[in-house]
Amino acid sequence: MNPLRTVVVDDSALFRVILRNVLAEIPECELVASVADGKTAVNKICELRPDLVTLDLEMPEVSGLDVLRELKRRRIKTRILMISRHTAAGAQATTDALIEGAFDFILKPSGSNPAENKAALRAALAEKIAALRETQPESSGAEAAISSPAPVFTRFTGLEAIVIGCSTGGPDALARVIPDLPADLPVPVFIVQHMPPGFTASLASRLNEASEVEVFEAEDGREVRAGQIVMAKGGCHLHLERRTSRGVIVKLSDAPHEHRCRPAVDFTLRSAVELFDGHLLAVILTGMGRDGTAGCQLVRARGGRIVAQHLDGCAVYGMPKSVVQAGLADEVIKLPRIAQAIDQMTRRALGIGGAN
Repeated sequence: MNPLRTVVVDDSALFRVILRNVLAEIPECELVASVADGKTAVNKICELRPDLVTLDLEMPEVSGLDVLRELKRRRIKTRILMISRHTAAGAQATTDALIEGAFDFILKPSGSNPAENKAALRAALAEKIAALRETQPESSGAEAAISSPAPVFTRFTGLEAIVIGCSTGGPDALARVIPDLPADLPVPVFIVQHMPPGFTASLASRLNEASEVEVFEAEDGREVRAGQIVMAKGGCHLHLERRTSRGVIVKLSDAPHEHRCRPAVDFTLRSAVELFDGHLLAVILTGMGRDGTAGCQLVRARGGRIVAQHLDGCAVYGMPKSVVQAGLADEVIKLPRIAQAIDQMTRRALGIGGAN
């Protein structure tokens, strides 16, 4: 593959130098421009049409979010990787950027050791660039797996919960799915989005504002009822602990990372299968890696159902591809239809009128 033509945007001259040096060590990248302000960035990106832009979130006059929105308005197609500070304001602005379509984000290293900061930055950039490479199918076999019909299974009845798993590109995907779910959704929904601490509360808040259903970040010991959506808290696994007469009690866990992630989709799916047996619908959206595949195998073994996001429009075709290639997906659906599919499958499984 050709190297990714990359533009660096940051108002700090020092950090631009650091980024340039780090990118020079990543063979998949070719630096084509480095700019210091948002206005210049928009013009340069429109001129060069790079494959990747590292975009500082906090810049004077024209912020990174302003740049992102202007590029979106001009329909400039490039992958935007936001560079954020780990602050409350930074978390909210980063969430807004991800919902606006930024590919992903990394945090500016803030340690006292420059060598360690550089190593952390290089590792983060290399991981995101690897994720970007996953947007391309590796072979025609991946496309064949998508187009092949799903096996015929026995009738699915008695659905009791939905688990949605996603990673890179997830906030944008969730912003297209969750607001389209009906207010009278008859089961609880549990979302596992790979995110660090401090960011999932902002994402849950934004989704809640845009949706008819209630969306909130998980709290230890909180009860989740039908028609509510709980998002795993960044830095904690989400464990579905026990049922109540009205819902499910969730717990936060600091168990070891899985797939280098906490929260992890597999962790939540294991607890969901223990609680609901096969009366589950698992939905695997965009993301790199294989998190969710092992959990979906458990769901399938108990008779549950699995939906995977289609390659078309998928920010990173890693997690859903893994589920599809393992032969676990009952349906492979493009993003704009997933909310409708969730609603229809739920109502059919429960014998509720209105499903078409």
